[in-house]
Amino acid sequence: MNQPANRPSASWVGGLLLPLALALAAQAQWTTPPVTAPGLEYRTFWSASAQATVSFHVFLPPAYNANPSESFPTIYWLHGSGSPIAGIPQVRSWFATAMDQGLIPSMLVVFPNGIGSSMWTNSKDGQVPMESVVIDDLIPHIDNSFRTVASRRGRILEGFSMGGHGGRLALRRPDLFAGVSMLGAGPMQLDFMDAPDGTDVPPRTRAKLYEMVWSSDPAYYLSQHPWTIATQRAEAHIALCTKIRIGVGTSDAMYPPNQDFHQQLLALHVPHQFVEIAGVGHDPMPTLQGLGPNTWSFYLESLATPCRDAADVDCSGVVDAHDIAVVLAGWGSGSGAADVNGSGVVDGADIARVLSAWGPVP
Repeated sequence: MNQPANRPSASWVGGLLLPLALALAAQAQWTTPPVTAPGLEYRTFWSASAQATVSFHVFLPPAYNANPSESFPTIYWLHGSGSPIAGIPQVRSWFATAMDQGLIPSMLVVFPNGIGSSMWTNSKDGQVPMESVVIDDLIPHIDNSFRTVASRRGRILEGFSMGGHGGRLALRRPDLFAGVSMLGAGPMQLDFMDAPDGTDVPPRTRAKLYEMVWSSDPAYYLSQHPWTIATQRAEAHIALCTKIRIGVGTSDAMYPPNQDFHQQLLALHVPHQFVEIAGVGHDPMPTLQGLGPNTWSFYLESLATPCRDAADVDCSGVVDAHDIAVVLAGWGSGSGAADVNGSGVVDGADIARVLSAWGPVP
């Protein structure tokens, strides 16, 4: 993994393997071969969204088996384009070492299967409902199958490249995640076909990906873009104290559009951390290693957010009549804090969510 900082890892970084990823995605490869590493398990589950058996990997830290009455937080790590499994051993080792050294608490690390080039987005044609598979199917399956802290206070989403773009899942659903870390995120430009300087994806390949995921529809692309989602959900993230981290190398082609996204969050007054990693290109491990001495504080602060439940709409520490009043005041279309479940509409489901969490926030 000790490659030059401006050279991507050929084994598992987006771009170089994108043609292969496109072929895999076209066949909707919902299951992968297993990866073998200490503490790593290969699992499958039935996804109602995909109407298929879907695979994932999960790292269980030693403390999980040593403490059978304890529940653990979960990190969902979203891979970049290319092989869904090639980077798992390195990332598993990164987090396992940090846990062994006491830098972060023991946590489960879940590696979903993004089938190569899904962009962690529901394709417009409905063939690859990737967002729904993760949000509606995988997360409930994980919480039902393992001893997790099954609420937003126990979940973090992180990813690199396409996986950084996948931070859009947590941007849309702050009720599910206390923290989101977007590393080397791409695509982040507002016009998908206007590729940043330095990218290595040929125009024909880019056009094919644009067609596969967004049906070559600029309106659909923008509607699913992290920029748009963050703008819609800014009020909710502010109220819920979501920890947001953007990390990108200054030699990464994704650097300029990530800078633009950083400026948009500043304009929205959404608190976040923007880490510029000098001299690093589009390469995951140097990006992780270059986050600096405060690398681990992101995880610790995410798991200690003062506002832990989206039902506490006003972030007072108690779910009560005032939260109901805020929901009623925002009734109808909208994506602010009153849209507790992130559906884009403030309605009875949000009232039900508030009632289900009534009382002091644990």
